[in-house]
Amino acid sequence: MSNNNSKLCEETYFNTFYIEHIQHATNFAYYKCGDKDGALDLVQDAFSKIWENCSKIDFTKAKTYLFTTVNNLFLNKVKHNKVVLEYAKAAPYIDKTNESPEYLLEEEEFKKKLQDTLSLLSDAQREVFLLNRIDGKKYREIAEMLGVSQKAVEKRMSAALKILREHIENI
Repeated sequence: MSNNNSKLCEETYFNTFYIEHIQHATNFAYYKCGDKDGALDLVQDAFSKIWENCSKIDFTKAKTYLFTTVNNLFLNKVKHNKVVLEYAKAAPYIDKTNESPEYLLEEEEFKKKLQDTLSLLSDAQREVFLLNRIDGKKYREIAEMLGVSQKAVEKRMSAALKILREHIENI
């Protein structure tokens, strides 16, 4: 087993691990905190911790360790991230396209309605919904990432969809 642990301390293995998991870990962090820069910070901190503790982590469990670390780092920064997220929601919309004002207004109204509706979901429901619909994760993968049963993921998704259907037409 010690041979397995040392793999992660080899730069080539660590780089491969990093490349394979950076995107999913960043998406996971983004769904947690709602802030792209904050998500990247969480993920970089998590990879740093893995590198620092490479000799103590079983290579076969490194992926689970990564997502657990991202989650724990998020929980440590949750108060700060909530302030950042509230500020981002309040920031004015800046038009960088040449779309018609009517189209932009409709698009902005839909985005606001979606954001408002997503905010009605519990953290667990929102996380499952985004991981499945945006990241394309299967329920089994989500269950493994979050450390819950597949049944729990299905329940959260079902509840999320029910709320979304109640508040948004044609969804």
